[in-house]
Amino acid sequence: MRKEYDFSKSKRNPYAKALKQQVTMLVDKEAISYFKELAAETGIAYQVLISMFLKDCADSHKRPSLKWAKSTPKKKQA
Repeated sequence: MRKEYDFSKSKRNPYAKALKQQVTMLVDKEAISYFKELAAETGIAYQVLISMFLKDCADSHKRPSLKWAKSTPKKKQA
């Protein structure tokens, strides 16, 4: 290996920004805890695990189960 490299003629990767997109989202504490535990077991950062899981869901066209518990109607106050 060289002691120094000349990067003066190098170019930035034009596709680098297209590979990942930074987002901000709210995630349940339980979900974060799950992925952090999995990260400790696997040695992979929990953010990477979440990204891998979401990509797997998108690639396989998984849809979440949207079965919501029926709420009981509120009683009218007299």
